[in-house]
Amino acid sequence: MTQLARFRDTLARHAPHDGMFDGLLPGVTLIRCATPTLPMPVIYEPTVCFVAQGRKRATLGSRVFHYDPASYLVASVGLPVMGAVIEASVAAPYLSLQLDLDPALLGELALQHPRADAPAGTAVGLSLNRMTPALLDAVTRLVGLLDAPGDAPALAPLAIREILYRLLTADNGGDIHAMTRADSRQAQIARAILWIRSNFRDGCRIEDVATIAGMSRSTFHAHFKAVTAMSPLEFRTQLRMQEARRLMVSTGLEAANAGYAVGYESPSQFSRDYSRLFGAPPATDASRLRGDD
Repeated sequence: MTQLARFRDTLARHAPHDGMFDGLLPGVTLIRCATPTLPMPVIYEPTVCFVAQGRKRATLGSRVFHYDPASYLVASVGLPVMGAVIEASVAAPYLSLQLDLDPALLGELALQHPRADAPAGTAVGLSLNRMTPALLDAVTRLVGLLDAPGDAPALAPLAIREILYRLLTADNGGDIHAMTRADSRQAQIARAILWIRSNFRDGCRIEDVATIAGMSRSTFHAHFKAVTAMSPLEFRTQLRMQEARRLMVSTGLEAANAGYAVGYESPSQFSRDYSRLFGAPPATDASRLRGDD
């Protein structure tokens, strides 16, 4: 049995039906999906995603990423992404493992294994990377601990440490190194992203957010777009739309009230922005997602 087959079969046994399974190993989430899905908005926290079977598409602003067992996706900052499973079936479901990126451990490893090619400029917030045999081996050993829960407390931290080491020393590991440096452009933009995510319902003066990032307005705008593929205002709009959609679908809030709840003063502007992002007016989209007749 190949390493990939072991990875796939172990995931299939421990993710026995469609859904997300977490808490089985520290910082690990298993995902299974037996059918292709429509694009859905999600926040990608700092994480790495390894696919055992199937294929997925992630859209960040104007950038599109397709990943499968031959590649893995790294999100180095919290980003609003449109994600869709594009290859899956009952016989061969989409199977993947997501691992949270531990900033303290990454920082420790980066200090121990410095890179001369770590970018001094701005690294992108979402990147696609080629899977290697050594990395696949480490990931397979990590998920294999699901079959040996008595060994997991001692061995899972070692496997995770090796995986992060493999990420840092990969061909484009310089981008991951950049996220560990407090003085990097990426770290400055990450501070601004955290502020916007906490205050997206309020006004968003570029000058204020640039100050939080420690940059001039023009420099901040350029580096923010390099990391997120969006302007700061577009980023805030994505967050507002995702929260409004959640409120309408999960709590039944009416469209106008959902717009007010996420910071819009004009229902018509809210409806225009929502329709542009999701392809349908707010009430129509929410009704479809709820499965209303």
